[in-house]
Amino acid sequence: MNKKQKKMLFRIIISAIMLIAFYFIPAHAAVRAVMYLVPYLIIGYDILIKAFKGIKNRQPFDESLLMAIATIGAIALAVYENGDYLEAIAVMLFYQIGEWFQSYAVGKSRRNISDLMDIRPDYANIDRNGKLEQVDPDEVELGTIIVVRPGEKVPIDGIIVSGNSTLNTSALTGESLPREAAVGNEIISGCINMTGVLKIKTTKEFGESTVSKILDLVENASSRKSKSEDFITRFARIYTPAVVYSAIALAVLPPLVRMFGMGMAAEWGTWMYRALTFLVISCPCALVISIPLSFFAGIGGASKAGILVKGSNYLEILSKTKYVVFDKTGTLTQGVFEVNGIHHNIIEEKKLLEYAALTESASSHPISRSIQKAYGKELDVSRVSDIQEISGNGIIAKVDGMEVAAGNSKLMKKLGIRCKECHKVGTIIHMAIDGEYAGHIVISDVEKAHSKQAIQELKRAGVKKTVMLTGDAKKVADQVAGSLGLDEVYSELLPAGKVEQVEKLLSEKPEKAKLAFVGDGINDAPVLSRADIGIAMGAMGSDAAIEAADIVLMDDDPVKISKAIKISKKCLTIVYENIWFAIGIKLICLVLGAVGIANMWLAIFADVGVMILAVLNAIRCLFVGKEKEEIGKTDLESSADKDAETVFM
Repeated sequence: MNKKQKKMLFRIIISAIMLIAFYFIPAHAAVRAVMYLVPYLIIGYDILIKAFKGIKNRQPFDESLLMAIATIGAIALAVYENGDYLEAIAVMLFYQIGEWFQSYAVGKSRRNISDLMDIRPDYANIDRNGKLEQVDPDEVELGTIIVVRPGEKVPIDGIIVSGNSTLNTSALTGESLPREAAVGNEIISGCINMTGVLKIKTTKEFGESTVSKILDLVENASSRKSKSEDFITRFARIYTPAVVYSAIALAVLPPLVRMFGMGMAAEWGTWMYRALTFLVISCPCALVISIPLSFFAGIGGASKAGILVKGSNYLEILSKTKYVVFDKTGTLTQGVFEVNGIHHNIIEEKKLLEYAALTESASSHPISRSIQKAYGKELDVSRVSDIQEISGNGIIAKVDGMEVAAGNSKLMKKLGIRCKECHKVGTIIHMAIDGEYAGHIVISDVEKAHSKQAIQELKRAGVKKTVMLTGDAKKVADQVAGSLGLDEVYSELLPAGKVEQVEKLLSEKPEKAKLAFVGDGINDAPVLSRADIGIAMGAMGSDAAIEAADIVLMDDDPVKISKAIKISKKCLTIVYENIWFAIGIKLICLVLGAVGIANMWLAIFADVGVMILAVLNAIRCLFVGKEKEEIGKTDLESSADKDAETVFM
């Protein structure tokens, strides 16, 4: 609890004790009135001030005015009839209890957001003349070498140039497992360095770094309201003055009709009491407070799970998503080369891989690096000589005195060596030793660990169709789509072609169903903007994709898409529960109050009780994203190859 909440709780307790004590103390009518005014002013002075300021600013119609009129009127009636002051003060007391619950709930959801805000770095370390100097991250220029010690936050995105460490990325991704980081790996700001000292060459300025963009997304999320929130705002503007005028009519018209139309006693006190009861019942607090709180809590719960939602309107759209369209590389696959098989080899696999790694040792091409990585041992380059790189074909070199050729089928044809075709999809590196075919190595883009699970989870979440759009070759695209279980696949597309395909899907789908596009690259930005809702991979996705998207997945795990949909659906369910519950109870109690069946105690329940129940229901949105899932560890080492030239798009 913050200081303000503690102060309010103290006021509530003091007022409640005084109210109970005064109820049992016999006193003269005038003394009793003064006695009860003390707890009333202790608990309600701020509401009276708000009501007065609203009138002064010509914006009187809010819940403060309703509560002020209702409680002051009830006290006036008690004085006039020498009646019970307990009801009037209890209304204000329970209203403030409801407000305290609401404040506590908002505070709890804000703390979820604040946890995320803790990723903001306070400083960056720069080595100057052998001494570390702390500077403002905003002052660090592009390409500067910064030092991050154990326990410190990584302040700016960059590439590790020295050191190895373990990173805590939970604040960014919701993933509790630490990640290993080594020289050559990309590293994003907001992570916490846990073990070794790292030297990082910055690749972005602080204002463009991951942590800055995340904070900006979260801070601006509340400015984008959902249709439900807009409806409640408009509803409150019309509803509040309407019930004030209705209460005045209820207090005045029936007595006048009784006097002049029916020749009966006016019974002003009875109808005034009903009008005041009507006012207390009519307070729209449950709707005005619980609906925005539900969305705010839903966004907070999603952020805790590593899903950043840029506004409650996107949460509402996501709940209606029935079509999910994916980019391939970097979204469903890792976007890096990896040795995926060795076939038709006439020598041992390890030996063939060793010869290939030695032959490719002088090349920095992504294919060469993937072969060297698969070999996994230190290379003795003294064993290699006479290296010839034939552009567009491959490499020929002497290894241990033998002529080794590694390249595509064009190289084998050029050397007059008959090669064997591979049944697998990918880049095929044919190997020949001393003029004889020795086998081939398959290198391909690797599916993300949870891509297949992500498609299955989307089906379970109610998504009707999953589609993949890619610029890759048809054979590769069909193989990936078949392996993952996607419904449709469109290959060999340029960025404009992806937009056209999404336009076609948008025109074919039912009007109420929404289409989401998931991507990570610069070429995905136009499609992310065109889809009903764009979802970007945030960890290694491009700035353009993150900027164009409406939702950002901080750990690039496609399983989080179904989780985001579940969060949005649960959040909207809670919103609608609160709307129907609050309006239903209000209408019933308003009718009962108007005909004299409902007293002030029922009015308290209709106002404060419904508000507390609605707020407690809204708090559930905070915990929607906490389902336990088996989330694998992302291969951080592969991130260095992210931007490498590849045959896949």
